[in-house]
Amino acid sequence: MKKIALLKKACLFSLIVAAFLLWSVSVSPANPVEDDGFEFDNCTSIIVGKLASIDGSTMTSHSCDSGSDRTWINVVPHKKYKPGDMCKIYFQSKRTKSPNDPERLDIGEIPQVLETYAYINTAYAVMNEHQLAIGETTFGGKRELKSDEGLIDCPELYRLVLERARTAREAIKIADELTRKYGYIDYGECFTFADPNETWHFEILGPGKRNKGAVWAAVRIPDEHVGVSANSSRIRQLDLKDRENYLASGNVYSLAEEMGWWDSKSGDSFEFCYAYASRRSLGSRRREWRVLSRVAPALGLDPNSENFPFSVKPEKKLSVKDALDIFRDTYQDTPYDMTRGLTTINRKGQSIKSPVASSFLNRDLMQLLKVQRERTICCSRATYLQVTQSRGWLPDAVGGVVWLGYDNPATTPHVPFYCGISQMPDSYMVDGRECFRRDSAWWAFRRVSQLALFRWQIMSKDIKKVWEKIEEKAFAEQGRIEAEAVRLYKQSPEKARQFLTAYCHKVANQTVEAYWKLGDDLWSKYTKIF
Repeated sequence: MKKIALLKKACLFSLIVAAFLLWSVSVSPANPVEDDGFEFDNCTSIIVGKLASIDGSTMTSHSCDSGSDRTWINVVPHKKYKPGDMCKIYFQSKRTKSPNDPERLDIGEIPQVLETYAYINTAYAVMNEHQLAIGETTFGGKRELKSDEGLIDCPELYRLVLERARTAREAIKIADELTRKYGYIDYGECFTFADPNETWHFEILGPGKRNKGAVWAAVRIPDEHVGVSANSSRIRQLDLKDRENYLASGNVYSLAEEMGWWDSKSGDSFEFCYAYASRRSLGSRRREWRVLSRVAPALGLDPNSENFPFSVKPEKKLSVKDALDIFRDTYQDTPYDMTRGLTTINRKGQSIKSPVASSFLNRDLMQLLKVQRERTICCSRATYLQVTQSRGWLPDAVGGVVWLGYDNPATTPHVPFYCGISQMPDSYMVDGRECFRRDSAWWAFRRVSQLALFRWQIMSKDIKKVWEKIEEKAFAEQGRIEAEAVRLYKQSPEKARQFLTAYCHKVANQTVEAYWKLGDDLWSKYTKIF
């Protein structure tokens, strides 16, 4: 009878958790908006100059906080073409689909270049073989600017510049040339570029209906500084006489005047973010505040301010681990911590934080528990988080590395993928968005992160023991692995490529296996105490 009772108990627990997971996935806001419905809160990017990092790396990053973007990742190889070859342009209307999906819309073509560079690719391209990396956030901008004339949307512009550019400056130049000639047809986007020497914050919007082209501006992040983008336009005044640090499209002033958003004769300073977008979104501004405050707390920035320094000098230089710690931030120890009021009384009569208290409750639970929603840096609907390193003193194949983790950064280890690898592990190339699949790496991490929502306070501690050990080992091995890769590279670049591919596959596959086991262990352990 006892066994039957336990079995019934386990089945009940399974049904409740399954229902909870379906509920949390179905009602979590995939694309919440602010104000006039044309601002977004789906991504965060942190940019680190080479003198602001511990080892001289430049870094960029992208937390792809979307409930719909595809979950597969692959390596697109280096290719050569013949004169006269054409490059097809696609509209990424269904980002959960694979690149070979017949429903992906082919909307035109442009002349192909003679050579395209290899790059790691997912919902957005990440890093190419020359260590040029990109992060992204959407800020929308004024709705009048979205063009209906042209070919290139944001994901395609990503792809084209990583295929054709070696440096951040060259990427900006190519983006300008392509959008002037073929037209940009997406919302306002921020690209955060990093090459081994420089980091740039680039914002681009369309030129308006029936117009072909784009309007854009770019600001270099100083080498000793850290910057942030969080779904809100940040570029204010431009000093276009200083071409080392400021760049912009030829129409950056004239378009604002044509649209009636700025008058050069008024004496008012031109500010890019106010001419073409807004700074209304508190969810965006608060993430900016938190990132900048974490790296430079002595500045005492006001969390309710409208504007912050464009970039700041960190009080301590940052490592990849430090960047990941920021991406795991949920405003803990601040008035904006969503768990601060979720308490209960334990058996000893003590007031403690409720076992279910987390910063990742869905909208219905927040309403039920009267929790004020905050858009924290850490996001449970993240498809993936990447933090890149670009290092000029190493061969490109070794110097460029993407630290990548699927799903919620708070529950996921981030493992290295060097830009010199020839292929991603098989399970990383499987899209798991449409249904549960045991052959999809994303689901190994997704299952664990969603299970943790059931009793976050205790389950997240068990999960942290696993991901922390995996990350610490990868960081500890990095120097040894790279020294061996450089040794092999001197003998043969292909030997180094094979070595790095085998290493990355080993770490990634072991991590996926550990997370499938972790998910099973959580089911077993928390069934017993339910």
